[in-house]
Amino acid sequence: MAPAEPPLEAPVEERIVWANALADRERSRILEDKSLVELLDALRNAVHRSRDNMLRTGLVALCRECEEEGGSCCGAGLEKHYSASLLLINRLLGVTLPPQRDDLSSCFFLSSSGCRLLARHVLCINYVCNKITSTIEPEQMAALREAEGEEIHLLFQANEKLKTLLKG
Repeated sequence: MAPAEPPLEAPVEERIVWANALADRERSRILEDKSLVELLDALRNAVHRSRDNMLRTGLVALCRECEEEGGSCCGAGLEKHYSASLLLINRLLGVTLPPQRDDLSSCFFLSSSGCRLLARHVLCINYVCNKITSTIEPEQMAALREAEGEEIHLLFQANEKLKTLLKG
């Protein structure tokens, strides 16, 4: 049985410590579950498809532009939505969680090369601003939304499976 997951109200650093400790101590036990491993592999592939779509549509360039202008959606405080179990999923996917934020005005997980996380919160996956919707063609947005839907679905399944494993 894993130690209790810190609540969302806990500082992000505390949630990171929990995720790192659990990943270090329980990784092999957790990854013995074949269905979780399959979900994590499918999630990784879905994330890559979404990100490829984001690059192709120009969404990444638009977001980078906003970040450089100081108006990014990836602002400070967004990390408050990241549960410790979602951070653990990132660790299980091979992500190294940062010990501190790069920029006080940005999300804890944003680096100069974009988001450090593979498994992102649904807000980060799904939100698009008016600048994006008015720039990207509707057919491209539809393809992007389809890829994001798959990513969100797999993320939910992996998170639920992980929580079940941690209880037992």
